[in-house]
Amino acid sequence: MKYQKRQKAIILLADGTIFYGKAVGNKQGTSFGEVCFNTGMTGYQEIFTDPSYYGQLMVATNAHIGNYGTNIDEVESNSVKIAGLIVKNFSYDYSRDAADDSLENFLDKNNLLAISDVDTRALVSYIRDHGAMNAVISTEVDNIEGLKKQLAEVPNMEGLELASKVSTKEPYYFGDENATYKVAALDLGIKKNILRNIAKRDAYIKVFPYNAKFEDLEAFKPDGYFLSNGPGDPEPLVGAQNVAKEILKRDLPLFGICLGHQVIALANGVSTYKMHNGHRGINHPVKNMITGKGEITSQNHGFAVNREETEANSELEITHVHLNDNTVAGLAIKNKNCFSVQYHPEASPGPHDASYLFDQFIKNIKK
Repeated sequence: MKYQKRQKAIILLADGTIFYGKAVGNKQGTSFGEVCFNTGMTGYQEIFTDPSYYGQLMVATNAHIGNYGTNIDEVESNSVKIAGLIVKNFSYDYSRDAADDSLENFLDKNNLLAISDVDTRALVSYIRDHGAMNAVISTEVDNIEGLKKQLAEVPNMEGLELASKVSTKEPYYFGDENATYKVAALDLGIKKNILRNIAKRDAYIKVFPYNAKFEDLEAFKPDGYFLSNGPGDPEPLVGAQNVAKEILKRDLPLFGICLGHQVIALANGVSTYKMHNGHRGINHPVKNMITGKGEITSQNHGFAVNREETEANSELEITHVHLNDNTVAGLAIKNKNCFSVQYHPEASPGPHDASYLFDQFIKNIKK
């Protein structure tokens, strides 16, 4: 790659702290969002297109990003969902036979601002100590005061409803219409690999917008119901909580992942809270409290279910626990055909230790 002069860039955090870098390629501009980090060594393309990351500035902890290019099949939605990208070393060249383009071109096509040459170890350490917060990345390095004023106007993630930004506008179908089972999925920001995992277990799926009512889902005459992952605070999703309540009232098979897990907790009177810096990576240890086995899991969430309230609720059972901080990683409702997990058993990217949960969902449907 020939030498090119690159634009200076900055990361300005809400508390006034500044980190320095350079713009990737020739792209210039400014982007706002909540800064967070992902510890995954691979899977950057899936991460960037995951709807759960909508509105976030992603710090990649891996030292090299872009070295294996991109592939059209390795996306979790129809576009990049992160608000901006922050890396240490950006690879303009790639060396994978399966790649069909460079990451630089992929980001350009999606009009995403990215900055590199950042001391990401120092930045991640700062976020770990001070918590996830709003930030701005910009090539306007001489406009610090102006950026501070704009950043002050950006809403905090706590209390922010974002499912409406990424959910489908109209219902659609996924899978083989001749499959044995039918599943109604509420799209709060659903990942494509979740749909693939359900469909390959002999299920035909109808995906509904985030604001669909229970009657809309019920009209499909499904054998089971699914509440998806997604971005933002689960508390404002009152409609989704009401859908969950109606499903539970009828004791129908229900499975929730990530945001869907939090919605199920809220539907049972258990609160959620914004975490200090969340869980984001493909190497998070979880213990299955039913089997006693450990699982290495893929996770992406900035909110969690209140453990004390879950333990105090006689109708709920904690089925999985995150071993790093003992947060609730999974729950089931006693005497109901319902369970949920905080992490991602579809694991794209990540290990497949938890893929059995999709099998469990089908077994519950069979009951």
